[in-house]
Amino acid sequence: MKNMKYYLKLTFIIGMILVLAACNTQNAVSVPNSTVPEVSSVTTGEEPITLKLWHIWVTSSDSNKRPFEKALKDWNDANPNIQIVTEATESEAYKIKIRTAIAVNEAPDIFFGWGAGFAKPFVESGKILALDEYLTQDTLNSIIPGSLENFTYNNKIYALPTFLIAGIFYCNQELFDKYDVSIPNTFDELIEVVKVFNNNKITPMAVGLRDGWPGIFYQNILAIRTAGVDKCISALNKETSFYQPEFIESAQKLKELIDAGAFYNGSIQLTQYEAESTFLMGKVPMYYCGSWSAGSMDREDCPVKGKVVVKNFPVLTGATGDNNGFLGGAIDNFMISSATKHKKEAVSAMVEICQNLSKESYLSGAGIPAWYVDVNSNEVSPLSANISELLSKNDGFVLAWDTFLTGEDAQTHIDLVSDIYSGKITPEKFAMEMQRLNTSSQDSSIDQQNNQ
Repeated sequence: MKNMKYYLKLTFIIGMILVLAACNTQNAVSVPNSTVPEVSSVTTGEEPITLKLWHIWVTSSDSNKRPFEKALKDWNDANPNIQIVTEATESEAYKIKIRTAIAVNEAPDIFFGWGAGFAKPFVESGKILALDEYLTQDTLNSIIPGSLENFTYNNKIYALPTFLIAGIFYCNQELFDKYDVSIPNTFDELIEVVKVFNNNKITPMAVGLRDGWPGIFYQNILAIRTAGVDKCISALNKETSFYQPEFIESAQKLKELIDAGAFYNGSIQLTQYEAESTFLMGKVPMYYCGSWSAGSMDREDCPVKGKVVVKNFPVLTGATGDNNGFLGGAIDNFMISSATKHKKEAVSAMVEICQNLSKESYLSGAGIPAWYVDVNSNEVSPLSANISELLSKNDGFVLAWDTFLTGEDAQTHIDLVSDIYSGKITPEKFAMEMQRLNTSSQDSSIDQQNNQ
């Protein structure tokens, strides 16, 4: 029920962002009291403190690398007695690294993570610091309502958001004009556009399957179109079956895209960054990925700067799902190890870094703020403004399934979608295997109850 309510809260969040931006043509939108909120008094004594922080923004192709580095520098410059040293690891390798570190009690003081199902095992193991006693009301009031939903377990807060994300359909208007085709609004139009670009020896769409998760974005958004927001959340919560016509159809529509030649044949060898670069270089006309990618597209040295149109993914005519549903939500965060020796200092640093990162990411076009930020509307990048406007017209949001699901279920889902791309399973088999995750979980719960 918690996640069933979440998309309504996120609708409110986006609406509030737009209202604040509209009121901010001349003036800044400020945090309550116009100051960065204090957590509690931090006493460092005479000895300086060094905190370790892990994150995922490794290379300049990471659109949030620069915003994060600025937020980090601002903290270190202002707090000479509480210095933060960082270590960056690419996203997929990081997931393994942080799980291993937490399991063997070697997690850093502060670390990047994802909420919902990803963080749940960490919380249940007692390895994550509950933040409630360290957060002041000013801090909580500085976070846009609803942004803590996926970081709250058993009514306790275990992480703070960095920014909101949403799946965005990016289109290079220049390539559409060059080949005299219109940006598609429906799935049928998308298939026709794919044919036109293929006939002109242009790979129509980008996806980096080597990393696994980029491939699920296409199936996940198609499921929102075929099944709708409520039914997707219900199935992910194991409250209804995946083995239904709507979920079979989501896999079938993905197969239709694959069979039509929408993607590069060697996509299985491409990472997300390599696939994205084909769009950024102006070689591929369409790309469905997270809103963070807009930050790279708005850079002055980007070949597609000023040429990108942002849209929601095309609708499915006659489908029973939600035409204006989005993939996304508040899921990226920072957490603190419960074993840190400097709890107050770590929380204080994390609050300020998360809030400043939310602001800098928004200004660069790489994220939608999860905190009230102090910006002038003319500072916001054009793509960020367009994305915020696009998100104001929504039927709700569903988290990417690999972050919604817990533990091995998340990887199994990625593997199943990858098997669709490679032609190893049918759409019906995909839905059947997804439902097996639900039934095996229910069987496990019954076994545990019987053994008590």
